Amino acid sequence: MKTIKGPGIFLSQFIAGDAPFNTLDGLAEWAAGLGYKALQIPCNHPAIFDLEKAVVSQTYCDEIRGRLAEKGLEVSELSTHLEGQLVAVHPAYDDAFDHFAPAALRGNPQARQQWAVETVKKAAQASARLGLSAHATFSGALAWPYFYPWPPHNAALLQDAFAEQARRWRPILDVFDEHGVNLCYEIHPGEDLHDGLTFERFLEGVGNHPRCHMLYDPSHLHLQNIDYLAWIDIYHSRIKAFHVKDAEFERNGRSGVYGGYQNWLTRAGRFRSLGDGQIDFKGIFSKLTQHDYDGWAVLEWECCLKSAEVGAREGSEFIRRHIIPVSTRAFDDFAAGSEAKK
Repeated sequence: MKTIKGPGIFLSQFIAGDAPFNTLDGLAEWAAGLGYKALQIPCNHPAIFDLEKAVVSQTYCDEIRGRLAEKGLEVSELSTHLEGQLVAVHPAYDDAFDHFAPAALRGNPQARQQWAVETVKKAAQASARLGLSAHATFSGALAWPYFYPWPPHNAALLQDAFAEQARRWRPILDVFDEHGVNLCYEIHPGEDLHDGLTFERFLEGVGNHPRCHMLYDPSHLHLQNIDYLAWIDIYHSRIKAFHVKDAEFERNGRSGVYGGYQNWLTRAGRFRSLGDGQIDFKGIFSKLTQHDYDGWAVLEWECCLKSAEVGAREGSEFIRRHIIPVSTRAFDDFAAGSEAKK
């Protein structure tokens, strides 16, 4: 068995225009002061991390690593969640996701998609320069408008959507393979890869690609009423990244899983700061440890009640408490015989 690494923190929800949240050095000092050991860094903030420089300059990547190391930090993964979303956008969502792209590409779905593909490929090379083994992203969605079977599911339409997903992502996965980095899709409602069956369908479409893996986030499974502990038993060989995020679902007589178009505060299912929701993290850390997950445990803070800075402070200690330092010997070794029976 192996000990899970952590705690790490995903920076996306903390980057802001004021210090210390507007520079990598400021964020690093803040995170290190809270006890974090790694940063998961998004690729859509050049002032924080310049992906274009990282692709062409080993020196730049070494400098990033050195500056973080001075504060006792590493990079856990890079993230292209927003760029991955743009690899596959159903026309129904063109307007909703258009602002994820650079201003010059907005209103041009074809150019936007080409930019997204190249950006995710660049993240593979940058990840390798940083010495990383995993990368976090979204799959995007071509079939999501049809997730509920009304009108009745059109098998050919869904087959075409997943075939197109595989066609778009297979060359990207090949680039990640060239650079020795696992591409980890966050399993997430709104993405075509939103549960185990859709992940399996995509995995089959890309020929069981050796770099096709998942980012495990139990909150998204809990809010879909999926057994997130059994998930680890089923998919542990494909779990290469881990967001530690809490959630709760409170049944009521007016709305359910779909939320009734409400904001997060009043939804039946909502995300919470670590320890404030319903997720069984003792079970999760035990399962992941049992199955030799040796990646990072990374806080993704999303809470509709608690402040971000309090959530980050509490989250560091929460993750630290749940990491299980693995045993180097069996508890009953003292009773074992000195020689095997002949």
